[in-house]
Amino acid sequence: MAESGKRWWILVFFGEYRHNMDTKGRLSIPSKMRNQCGSLVYVTRGNEGCLNVYNEEGWNAYYQGLAQLSQRKKEARKFLRLVQSKTHDIEFDKTGRINIPADLRSLAGLEKECVIIGVGDHMEIWNQQKWESYYEENDADFDELSEMLEEE
Repeated sequence: MAESGKRWWILVFFGEYRHNMDTKGRLSIPSKMRNQCGSLVYVTRGNEGCLNVYNEEGWNAYYQGLAQLSQRKKEARKFLRLVQSKTHDIEFDKTGRINIPADLRSLAGLEKECVIIGVGDHMEIWNQQKWESYYEENDADFDELSEMLEEE
């Protein structure tokens, strides 16, 4: 039983959705995901050429991890600069779209056809061709990767 006033569920993003981005960089976020976001999201560079999208709760947790990095270490400073310089807080428009800034669109190679996937505590936005290549290259490793989840 949950303690009074404390949240006992965790917001989890999952699924794969395909949407087209318009010429102004506006992309519709699926309502299942958007409903977990409030009025804005934090969009930043991700790994393997995608963008990461966090709701406020997810961004705060991610940022707490960043804040733990020692700014005395060159690699930590480099990583912080690369992430923070490419992070934008973006509000949803009336129709549930976000306007992805040109620097992030360029970074992820986003043009028209996009794939939005849920990966637990955040979403990722991929160029459709990049996503299909990534999935195809890694799908054969599924069984081996799933063994990492087994308790020893």
